[in-house]
Amino acid sequence: MDTVSIGIIGGSGLYQMQELTDKSILQVDTPFGPPSDDLFVGTLAGKRVAFLPRHGRGHRLLPSEIPYLANIHAMRQIGVQHLISVSAVGSMRESIAPGHICLPDQFIDLTKGRPRTFFGGGVVGHIPFDKPVCADLAAVLLQAGEAAGATMHAGGTYVCIEGPQFSTLAESNLYRSWGVAVIGMTNLPEARLAREAEMCFATLALATDYDCWHETAEVSVNQILKIISENVSLAQKIIRHAVQLIPAERGCGCGNALAHAIITDQAAIPAQARQRLDVLIGRYLR
Repeated sequence: MDTVSIGIIGGSGLYQMQELTDKSILQVDTPFGPPSDDLFVGTLAGKRVAFLPRHGRGHRLLPSEIPYLANIHAMRQIGVQHLISVSAVGSMRESIAPGHICLPDQFIDLTKGRPRTFFGGGVVGHIPFDKPVCADLAAVLLQAGEAAGATMHAGGTYVCIEGPQFSTLAESNLYRSWGVAVIGMTNLPEARLAREAEMCFATLALATDYDCWHETAEVSVNQILKIISENVSLAQKIIRHAVQLIPAERGCGCGNALAHAIITDQAAIPAQARQRLDVLIGRYLR
């Protein structure tokens, strides 16, 4: 199996780059079932990169139907250390106009029933999550975005709602009163699980609309798809720059997030749990 150091989760258009060579389709089976789709692997700027359509090709999966555990585990299985989440979001600030890009560094979770952890079934782990985004990877994305000519906004809170409906006006105004920057439906499960998988994680959030709080807001699928279509090439440029800038060696602590997280006595961990989580915690149990 390919060993890939950089992963991108987002729309299927992201991997349609002329510069992407040595392309292949990789089917990955995980202990948590199949991911959203096959992984699309190629070489970009001399580095192996894996792309995963979050909602499946043809956008078949609701935000609540995405197999988050399988998606993140599949990336970890093939060796991913840096995971970039490219996402369409609604802007909750006048200054973040449609077409701008935000790099949130905090999250608020309003989802219901989404998977939150790989742990359970006989093994308990607690990770620090006060800083859910890798600052080093976010800095790379900021530099890459500026080099690509994008209007970038560094920092801010992403409020993750259940969906699939957009917000009511009352909800939108409530979230704005909390001071959030953007709103979406997918990124917090990804951020939590990426941390447990000891991957550097950051979100490239493409603002497609002003949610419904803005007096000129148009929150519709057509509007969102229009902005996304106009900015696919911009997102591709940012990814190309980011891949070049991501260092081979990590200087952050993301790669050791589980070093002191597992509190279950090793002798008490069931063999089935050991096998299921081997890719994630195996090096701490030997």
